[in-house]
Amino acid sequence: MAGTILFRMILWELVKVFLLSLVGITSILLLAGIIAEASQQGLTPAQILAAVPLLIPSTLPYTIPATTLFATCVVYGRLASDNEILAIKGAGVNVLHVVKPGLVLGLAASLITLGLYYRIIPYTHHLLREMAFRDAEGLLYSILSKHGTISHPQMPYAMFVKSVQGKKLISPVFKRKVPSTGMIDLVAHASEADLRVDTTKKQLLIHMHLGVGIGEDGSQAFFVDRLFDVPLPPNFGENTNRRPRDMTWQELRQRWSDLEEQCELLRTQISTATAELLTAGQPGTLPQHIRNLKNKLKDNRGHIQHIYVEMLMRPALSFGCLCFILVGCPIGILFSRGDYLGAFITCFLPIVLIYYPLMLCGTNMAKDGKFNEVVLVFGSNFVVALAGLPLFRWLTRN
Repeated sequence: MAGTILFRMILWELVKVFLLSLVGITSILLLAGIIAEASQQGLTPAQILAAVPLLIPSTLPYTIPATTLFATCVVYGRLASDNEILAIKGAGVNVLHVVKPGLVLGLAASLITLGLYYRIIPYTHHLLREMAFRDAEGLLYSILSKHGTISHPQMPYAMFVKSVQGKKLISPVFKRKVPSTGMIDLVAHASEADLRVDTTKKQLLIHMHLGVGIGEDGSQAFFVDRLFDVPLPPNFGENTNRRPRDMTWQELRQRWSDLEEQCELLRTQISTATAELLTAGQPGTLPQHIRNLKNKLKDNRGHIQHIYVEMLMRPALSFGCLCFILVGCPIGILFSRGDYLGAFITCFLPIVLIYYPLMLCGTNMAKDGKFNEVVLVFGSNFVVALAGLPLFRWLTRN
């Protein structure tokens, strides 16, 4: 009975500190995430507000393990500093019973993080990246505001501006290209302009004011108002670069299966082309064709490797919570620190200096296929867990 009451008391304290610190640390990372994502994607204030609920799941794989360790150090540090651990030992209770609530919290946090990784985290991360692409007009204004130019081989035009003031483009220069040759047939300078996207016709409408147009033959024509309409690329507004991080678990498995089928087809095509090359009297374009097939096969194998590493990294990050418990409990008791600042420094220094650098380096090396992927991705967890074994041994002996 006493063990049950003790278990519930410690577990409740762990949960309280865990939830409070999770809200605080997530809020800090959320603000930093909004600023970073807004600067990269050019999000408007309305898009930033809409991005808040989508950013929260993306931060949880990093905040949950950290707050698990933080809560463990705080609670067990308080127990030790108040001499409650000595009192529990004096009552004949094994110290390992004191650690059980921490292990339960670590296991629960690991399973929750792994469950979020199954669909919610990659799905919201994908929605966040697509948010900027849905508003084509806002995206164009954001690109011009950030870079001062819009130029892409797929676009039949190029545009340069001096600055952007709201929806007004200052000193714009518009260059129209001939789709068949890519040569510029018209250059227009104006004092100001504005953009509008016609989504139904897939056209970009550029309304220029007080400018001059220069033709291909050098002829000039002044205008007060001129509307240029150019087609948008077929895939404009769509985030076609779907990364493994943005895929759910089922999508990763499906993508892996599709890539394996493509690799098998490419191997067959390479074998057929190689046989034709050996029997042909004049190889012609066959050698180049074979090289292209081999390059595509190499790219597909690289994509498969990234998917495999992503599928390993998700459980590795998730079960980092449980590994942190193995270190946090004995460290909290050993240092006997009940203050938040001492616990913060004690638990976060090992994470910043050891765990996440090892995880980052191991993941990058695994993507390059330099060593066994399981060892590289789970290596940081192994190091933390092994560091906890002698600490637990010390805890049972003292």
